[in-house]
Amino acid sequence: MPTIVVSNQKGGVGKTTTCINLAAELGRCGYSVLAVDMDPQANCTSGLGVNASNLSKSLYNVLLGDIPIREAILSTAWEGISLLPSSLDLAGAEIELVAAISRENRLKRSVDAVRDQYDFILIDCPPSLGLLTLNALTAADTVLMPIQCEFYALEGLAQLMNTMTLVQTNLNPALEVEGVLLTMFDSRTNLSVQVAEEVRTHFGSKVYRTVIPRTVRLSEAPSYGQPVIAYD
Repeated sequence: MPTIVVSNQKGGVGKTTTCINLAAELGRCGYSVLAVDMDPQANCTSGLGVNASNLSKSLYNVLLGDIPIREAILSTAWEGISLLPSSLDLAGAEIELVAAISRENRLKRSVDAVRDQYDFILIDCPPSLGLLTLNALTAADTVLMPIQCEFYALEGLAQLMNTMTLVQTNLNPALEVEGVLLTMFDSRTNLSVQVAEEVRTHFGSKVYRTVIPRTVRLSEAPSYGQPVIAYD
């Protein structure tokens, strides 16, 4: 079953929003989905209605080898969605794993143990290209790249593509681009239109026809711990 990592080291481009709402729609369509929250900020966890501060087991414990992945996976209130939650402890995992053997493969080994139980595994990455993101890219089949329709997002995309090349060369030769998703699009501004055109020129058919506009409802939904299709 496909494992898709949602990644872009530029913060605020819509990674977590994409992961939560894609999971919710896949679940609504009858698929079973495991959402993996790789971000120590735990926004994907809280966005699916789980309080990260009350967890005794999380992805942190799985990566450090304290527990098997099945013990950390939670059911959620949303149809078809299970969650491997994050916690604040995850911020220390990159330091603790520095000297670990096969440190880039920790997530892959855990995810492979449950891969056959889900139709889709979606991994929400932190806004960086550190060890947590490397683990996600090593475990994934494809990368879904949300890009905010602003200039700096293009710079972040170039860095992500360079990292993907390194991962393909050294860790995961089968890794491919799933698609490029344009987010926070404002048709009233020339900049949004120009960025969209430049991304389509570079990535061609990999850019989704669907474009996510700026919308207040999409921004409000996480504060209620809901995907947008439940919120509005």
